[in-house]
Amino acid sequence: MNAINQPVKPAAERAPSYYSASLNFESDYPTLQGSVSVDVAIIGGGFTGIATAVELAERGLKVAVVETNKVGWGASGRNGGQVTGSLSGDEAMRKQMRNSLGSDVDDFIWHLRWRGHEIIKSRVARYGIACDLKHGHLHAAMKPSHMDELRASYDEALRRGMAGEVSLLDGAEVRAQLGSDLYCGAIKNTRNMHLHPLNLCLGEAQAAASLGALIFEHSEVLDIVHGPRPAVVTTGGRIEAKQVLLAGDVYHKLERRKLKGMIFPAMGGIVTTAPLGELAKEINPQDLAVYDCRFVLDYYRLTGDGRLLFGGGANYSGRDSRDIAGELRPCIERTFPQLKGVQIDFQWSCAMGIVMNRIPQLGKLSSNVWYCQGYSGHGVATTHIMGEIMAKAITGDLEQYDTFAACKHIKVPLGDQLGNPMLAAGMWYYQMLEKLR
Repeated sequence: MNAINQPVKPAAERAPSYYSASLNFESDYPTLQGSVSVDVAIIGGGFTGIATAVELAERGLKVAVVETNKVGWGASGRNGGQVTGSLSGDEAMRKQMRNSLGSDVDDFIWHLRWRGHEIIKSRVARYGIACDLKHGHLHAAMKPSHMDELRASYDEALRRGMAGEVSLLDGAEVRAQLGSDLYCGAIKNTRNMHLHPLNLCLGEAQAAASLGALIFEHSEVLDIVHGPRPAVVTTGGRIEAKQVLLAGDVYHKLERRKLKGMIFPAMGGIVTTAPLGELAKEINPQDLAVYDCRFVLDYYRLTGDGRLLFGGGANYSGRDSRDIAGELRPCIERTFPQLKGVQIDFQWSCAMGIVMNRIPQLGKLSSNVWYCQGYSGHGVATTHIMGEIMAKAITGDLEQYDTFAACKHIKVPLGDQLGNPMLAAGMWYYQMLEKLR
């Protein structure tokens, strides 16, 4: 990553985030004009679309990705940058997938947890993607009752052969890892990673293009034509394809008849401080990513140039916060009192696609039009897992796809009008539970 000592003015076409101010390079793909013919057309230039494009291009298919804004414009380029083995909806997956997988369901979910790490590490190495990829993570307990959850996770990791990668820490041991008195324990996991997500997404897009994939920016999709030879219609052109993948997550309004009421936006806020200098080593000497055990949690890590990147909470109304820095500063100062009054250089929001049961949604809209969406705040690793699964399905290997496609999802009447209030009520319920556990 290009080191920056002073705030850099972000590109006008992107959110004014730390990520957009610290790009290795900016994307500059053409707008779709006229007609193009490919094997697979992918709608959405975030992690799902780009990761699937790389997988398909590596298999020798001709692929076109079409994006309304810029590659990595949405959540893929605005998130916390943590790559962890936590799967959103894992218990719901276990319950539903037991019908098809039987006693193999626990092994399936365990291996799924780590597949995203393997894909990302391999891709970064293969294509030389500079994205500040680092290992090391703490899952931190804020009260003694959280330790039961952590001990169960730790015991499973030991049973699964991760003894050399996980440690269960008490409060004093956590304080040796972090300059904070907030936590009473944690799991330290050196398999988990953190990175600059926008540089990763742009690097993967460059990798896809090097393999022959066509990428179009500023090309809003107006319609998907279904039929024996489907097509994607944009404001300036048309892509004829054998198959189409809709991978826009919560950022599109296409195919409302079938998809309305299935996924809802929750807005997460993130800030980044000014460079901390020696303070960075004081608060986080081992350069670990951290999140806590609460239902509505805080998460943070250091950037490549020694800033604290800190996110927390979520607005389930689907509307942006007006003062993200004002909301998160007390959380930063509670975690690290030595940062009281620290300058905040960047603040931005990230729309996460939330699914009611938290299971990613994979399916078909017609015989050769697919969709993949809904990572509920765990998107960096999960999008790469789903990209691989969708590429396999599109090329004829349906085993893992069928396991996800068979899962039942709640479709909320009236879409966002009812879905977001339901999410807000649900999170209020879980926050009340949090106070009792």
